[in-house]
Amino acid sequence: MKSTKGCSYCNHTSCVSKVPIFSSLDERDARDIAALIEHKNYKKGDILINEGDKVNSITIINTGSVKAYKYTPDGREQILYVLTEGDFFGERSLLSSENADFYIEALDDVGVCVITKERFHSLLYTHPDIAINIIDELGKRIATMENAFQSISVRNLDARIAALLLDYANRYGIMTKDGVKINLPISREGMANQLGIARETMSRKLSQLEKKGIILSENNKTLIIYNMDMLDEMAGIK
Repeated sequence: MKSTKGCSYCNHTSCVSKVPIFSSLDERDARDIAALIEHKNYKKGDILINEGDKVNSITIINTGSVKAYKYTPDGREQILYVLTEGDFFGERSLLSSENADFYIEALDDVGVCVITKERFHSLLYTHPDIAINIIDELGKRIATMENAFQSISVRNLDARIAALLLDYANRYGIMTKDGVKINLPISREGMANQLGIARETMSRKLSQLEKKGIILSENNKTLIIYNMDMLDEMAGIK
């Protein structure tokens, strides 16, 4: 269940310091923004936003991760994107009064920082550079969605899986002596949902990549990419 605390719970400016859209702020401005924030906690599986909800705030992920998803006409879950520490959602509420057309669900225990639409608008008047950063971030998300659409429409399944792994490597990967280690933000089933395929198909394809020596699945939530160049080639990047 959800609980609410003041932002002193998240060390005052920790939410602000983690978010790229606030990167241009000095320490005093960051403290001013932190004073406007309400901190909330959710348990794994909690729904933060339901389709049709009125969204009147921007929400920053302080700890944990969430997934944004919709249901296809035949009732399948289609993951749109995964958001982790430093990411945010609800930015569309700053531009329009439309209701949410997606769901947001906690993938694990999540701590978020919330700024109401009215408070955020006042910030934009005094810090217009934040608006520029938001536009830049929205542009990246649109590009991600367009790439996903192109991947589904044009690429074969092997290329789509390679592209997904490369995206995860860029966002969550840590370089180690063995290769790029990824702490996966979602399960194998979630990865399958993101590509619109069956879980069994995803598991089989990952096993094939492992047999080829391209990746190593350490466990359900961690894998290592040994050969990034091979994934680039499979994805059609090279």
